[in-house]
Amino acid sequence: MLDANLTAQLKAYLEKVTQPIEIVASLDDSAKSIELNELLGEITALSERISLVRRDDNERKPSFAINRVGSDIGVRFAGIPMGHEFTSLVLALLQVGGHPSKAAADVIEQVRNLDGDYRFETYFSLSCQNCPDVVQALNLMSVLNPRIQHVAIDGALYQDEVDARQVMSVPTVYLNGEVFDQGRMSLEQILAKIDNGSAEREAGRMRNKEAFDVLVVGGGPAGAAAAIYAARKGIRTGVAAERFGGQVLDTMGIENFISVQHTEGPKLAAALEQHVRDYDVDIMNLQRADRLLPAKGPGELIEIQLANGASLKSKSVILSTGARWRQMNVPGEEQYRNKGVAYCPHCDGPLFKGKRVAVIGGGNSGVEAAIDLAGIVSHVTLIEFDSKLRADEVLQRKLRSLHNVSIILSAQTSEVLGDGQKVNGLLYTDRVGGGTGHVELEGIFVQIGLLPNTEWLKGTLELSARGEIIIDDRGQTSLPGVFAAGDATTVPYKQIVIAMGAGSTAALSAFDHLIRSPLPLAETAEAEAEAA
Repeated sequence: MLDANLTAQLKAYLEKVTQPIEIVASLDDSAKSIELNELLGEITALSERISLVRRDDNERKPSFAINRVGSDIGVRFAGIPMGHEFTSLVLALLQVGGHPSKAAADVIEQVRNLDGDYRFETYFSLSCQNCPDVVQALNLMSVLNPRIQHVAIDGALYQDEVDARQVMSVPTVYLNGEVFDQGRMSLEQILAKIDNGSAEREAGRMRNKEAFDVLVVGGGPAGAAAAIYAARKGIRTGVAAERFGGQVLDTMGIENFISVQHTEGPKLAAALEQHVRDYDVDIMNLQRADRLLPAKGPGELIEIQLANGASLKSKSVILSTGARWRQMNVPGEEQYRNKGVAYCPHCDGPLFKGKRVAVIGGGNSGVEAAIDLAGIVSHVTLIEFDSKLRADEVLQRKLRSLHNVSIILSAQTSEVLGDGQKVNGLLYTDRVGGGTGHVELEGIFVQIGLLPNTEWLKGTLELSARGEIIIDDRGQTSLPGVFAAGDATTVPYKQIVIAMGAGSTAALSAFDHLIRSPLPLAETAEAEAEAA
């Protein structure tokens, strides 16, 4: 299964294993069990510290556990973790084998101190770029704390189980038999949900922080670029981000980032964060801004109030809060979110294998989603509000060549239908004839653009009719000392490379603002005392 290049890389990684590992396989006579047994045999042959045994006593076949010999430390995979999950497999082997994690020391200690028994199950798909973060976080937790157990389950391989539990979005995590959460989660986010005192402890630490020279709100490409450019000026820089990486984390393939022919969103987000951490930047992740309080006068500080109750103060602020998927805002959408209504075809598409789905939106993202899904599902209905598709012509030609795709134009989705548990159809209004149409289906993928994350700024600074932060060519907003960059602003063409450039511009403008501004009153007094 492993080609020569992958085998050589894995062999090099496994040299870092310091503790003996036993892989315990639970198999049957299926083709997938034969495939998994082949993979495990190849892995075992690469390290003398790894042994393979077979015990067909697990309820899920094929599956396998990776256990540290002589201990109760281990993780389990139900399926064949290739694709996006191959990295999860490698990390599991290393961490069970004694290689230390790169997680922050305080986070590791927090996991070890968790009191209670936690049995996690994560449903993933091999094409899901959001799933590895969750799988890897829970695997690490099970390695650090023996009272935590985790099994990662390939939903496409265990379709009956997925149907029985009505899993319609990945990753979906169960804790002790009950749904815990869905979607991308970091280790810190998982801990925040199960460690009730963590948010208050973090807020307490943040209240004691000194004022920043530049405080960046948002950790996407614009925010990362702004932080790097500010830190390179040698000034005190902080980043408060709801999730570092922003919407890039939800992006599958990136082929227009200049000098990089192809990458994936999570890889780029990880590289952005590592680059920021190479500088002296105070990164405060999982922090949602609630309110901006402008400086009261020259030399005064700007304040950002956070959802956890803490406040951060700074001489200048760069807003780079990005955007999110636009929702249809029709009856039934919220009720059936993650129960048939989805926003990521790459992640959730495999769960709808052989079923009927709709894609809402005829732009590039909608047509690309329909093409992608057509190879998995039985039928795709693309619904477009306009009288014509807006996607690139090459994409339209590809879409129209597919036998299992229907296109409905001049149609406005009016309601998501379901049986109380999951989606079973939708209604739309014919914008030409005025009648109502009904489509029977099992899934709906919404691809109708973005909304800026600026609701918390209304009434504070000037926003456009679309809710975007109005900026000039220097990134300056309507408030002195407050700059903005990226998809949350009026800058045209919402692209990663444009956001990075805008973030850099905003940071340089903030620095220029600082060197031309009067000193805060406290610093003026200190300077006068030194001069005397």
